[in-house]
Amino acid sequence: MTTTTLAVLVPLLPFLGALTGLLLGRTAPGFARPLAVLPALASLALAAAVAARQGGGGPVDAATELTPTGSVPIELALHIDGFAALTAVVVATVATCVQIYSTGYLRDDPRYPSYAALVSLFTSAMLLVVYTGDLMVLLVGWEVMGICSYFLVGHYWETPEARAASLKAFLVTKLGDVPFLIGLFALAADAGSFRITRILGAVAHGGIDHPTLIALLLLAGVAGKSAQFPLHTWLPDAMAGPTPVSALIHAATMVAAGVYFVARLLPLFEASQAAMTVLAVMAAVTMTGSALAALAQDDIKRVLAYSTIGQLGYMTGALAVADRGAAVFHLLSHGAFKALLFLAAGVIIHVAGTNSLAAMSRMGHLRDRVPDAYWTMTVALLALAAIPPFSGFFSKEAVLGVAEHVVTGHTEHAPAAAGWIVLLAGLLTALLTAAYATRLWLLAFRGSGTEAPDHGRQPLTMTTVLWVLAVPSLALGGLAFRVLPDWFDGHDLTPTLTTSVLGTGVALVGGIVTYATWRHTTAHAARIPLGAVAAHPEGDAGQVEAEAIASHEPAYGDVAQAADLSDPGRLLLGRLHRHAAVGFHLDAVYSALFVRPVRAGASLVRFLDREVVDTYVRGAGTLPRWLGAAVRRAQTGNLQTYVSALLAGTVVLAVAAVLVATGA
Repeated sequence: MTTTTLAVLVPLLPFLGALTGLLLGRTAPGFARPLAVLPALASLALAAAVAARQGGGGPVDAATELTPTGSVPIELALHIDGFAALTAVVVATVATCVQIYSTGYLRDDPRYPSYAALVSLFTSAMLLVVYTGDLMVLLVGWEVMGICSYFLVGHYWETPEARAASLKAFLVTKLGDVPFLIGLFALAADAGSFRITRILGAVAHGGIDHPTLIALLLLAGVAGKSAQFPLHTWLPDAMAGPTPVSALIHAATMVAAGVYFVARLLPLFEASQAAMTVLAVMAAVTMTGSALAALAQDDIKRVLAYSTIGQLGYMTGALAVADRGAAVFHLLSHGAFKALLFLAAGVIIHVAGTNSLAAMSRMGHLRDRVPDAYWTMTVALLALAAIPPFSGFFSKEAVLGVAEHVVTGHTEHAPAAAGWIVLLAGLLTALLTAAYATRLWLLAFRGSGTEAPDHGRQPLTMTTVLWVLAVPSLALGGLAFRVLPDWFDGHDLTPTLTTSVLGTGVALVGGIVTYATWRHTTAHAARIPLGAVAAHPEGDAGQVEAEAIASHEPAYGDVAQAADLSDPGRLLLGRLHRHAAVGFHLDAVYSALFVRPVRAGASLVRFLDREVVDTYVRGAGTLPRWLGAAVRRAQTGNLQTYVSALLAGTVVLAVAAVLVATGA
């Protein structure tokens, strides 16, 4: 088969698996697991074959016109360069791991067939975004991921948290999609095509009349999809969904789509210095704010959610300094260790019966109950903290290195201000990332108190996936930083001495200070914090997680009031803790600026409709009703009355005729 045929099959197979799974899910549930896993495995094999054939050489392009539009054509187009080839392999790898893991995690869930089909559809949509060469086809995959996330985040729809989280994710991302769609049409109008290659050609020849406006409109959609400030608030709440869904969304799909989109069209953004500066500021605020919030969270999954937001900030920071190679390098390594973190967290939640770190810190020997999750999560946290030689170190240093190059004037593709913003924010975030990674590890695995429940080993499908993902979390960065430039733009990704020393130094400081603080606060660990109540892990992992979400008040309620004096994050953040725990009150700000005015407007419209419009409608019917009532009184049903009235009328008419005739 040709490379084009293989590339078409990569997103098509998961789509066919999703369609078949939805059709057979109720009538033949025994086919649900094969229909979930086998298409994902086949798609992974084909994506690897496409990457091998592409080999970092020239892009593979193919197109056919989908439909004549009379103006800008829409084409089914492929554009597979090194970025697309490798990103597709990571997407397919993570999706396959999630599908295999879910067969054990949700083994007793009656809604597993629909869940697996939606995961396959989600995967297909992301692969379509990665491979397509036409922006309108990309938009299809972009929106399909949005609706899939709505259903998957709301999988535990019995809990109000899941229902609210799914609706919030859908609405916030749609808020960004409106200007995104306007930007796509404006871009196509200027370039005369939705084809990515033609758009980049128009950018190179100065054919885009309004690059700043278009870039800012597109950034709104990217901020929503990739959970960047100020449209990031949906992602922490999306943790109300099953843990494998969290791994899929955070590691390889949806949130990665925005970063990948900017990487595809980076020359367009480079054409506007203002857009690059806005991108740098957005990245800096996102990464530092999310790292502070992660340090204050009690729910283990919300820590990882804010961690994802911060790591995406690193990727957008690399794009802000005009190096998509560093951005996609970090996207690839982050996909491996973040998927591992979430899937290991699912194992821990199942055994502990809670998602509360405070409750886990009161359990003794939890790490002995989950040895696979303990060792693999340790690897992933070291990668997250960018400790050498783990993969996160090399990819994060690539970002800091290109920011240093901009600061020192080695490149003119980005403003120096953007370089300074990304570099300083990146170093501060490295400090905070190591701090919250250390805090999570200590609270989850170094607790003391009541013996953690022993439910035996986890299903093999779950633990095997953890070790598979541990390999790239450990070795991907070190093996890839010399090879990836040949697949990307040729920019060197080797860590520089200055940023390596600074980045590793601040990370070690963050970890050591957090450890020392934890040693100081463990004396307060005897008192159980408010709301830290564990569930009873008797069913499968999915059921336990749903119960933990429903019973853990601090995770989704007023977290700041769950006073746990043994938490090192509370001491490290001081008075900032109560603000960081609730995401710096951004939800309250949005409620005041948008939700309340919209509700007030709706109440006003309802009042006008009921009290004004309906009054006129009712008034228009009142007069005929009164006239009808008066006429109805004459309808007595008495024949003599009718004859008397008829004779009286005849007499009146006769008298009137005589008077008229005589001229009286």
